[in-house]
Amino acid sequence: MHPILKNNLFFVKEHVGMFKASNNFDIYDPQTQQQLMMCREEKLGFFTRILRFTDYKRMTPFDIVVSSTDGEKVLRVKRGTTFFVSKVEVLDEHDNVVGKLQQKFFSFGGKFSVLDADENFLFSLKGKWTSWDFKFVKDNIEFGSVTKKWAGIGKEIFTSADNYILKIGEQVPENNNLRVLLLGAVLCIDMVLKE
Repeated sequence: MHPILKNNLFFVKEHVGMFKASNNFDIYDPQTQQQLMMCREEKLGFFTRILRFTDYKRMTPFDIVVSSTDGEKVLRVKRGTTFFVSKVEVLDEHDNVVGKLQQKFFSFGGKFSVLDADENFLFSLKGKWTSWDFKFVKDNIEFGSVTKKWAGIGKEIFTSADNYILKIGEQVPENNNLRVLLLGAVLCIDMVLKE
């Protein structure tokens, strides 16, 4: 696991764009305001690019690479074409599958099961359709949370860009792959539920 993931607090800022097809984010340390990582979707096919401007946007595949500001790969989040529910793979810096996010069928507000590489259940990602708050929970233990951060009226009205705060719980060890899954889940929330 990349050492940059030892932080417990991350600010995820989506790039602003009126007519953007690709999903791009920057990740900061909210306390120092230093940029830590970049998330880029560079390999976007012609048809996927066109479909991103239609109602079929939620069905299109994505492949986002998260790297440090030094250019070292930290993780990767990818999904193929989907029709009803999403199954997103989260990979480490060596492209080994760390886990998966399986969207629940008929879930209001968004609910995902977070699975390990062998598809064993780890915890749930739960949110309310009326808010932008999500929690990673299992047996009333909260492993982390994601909250939308207000971006200002101009940005909120005229763009689809969002900002999030990821808080990783103290009980998640520093070198545990759950950290890779939690950060990958933030990108998944934006691309699967909020677009």
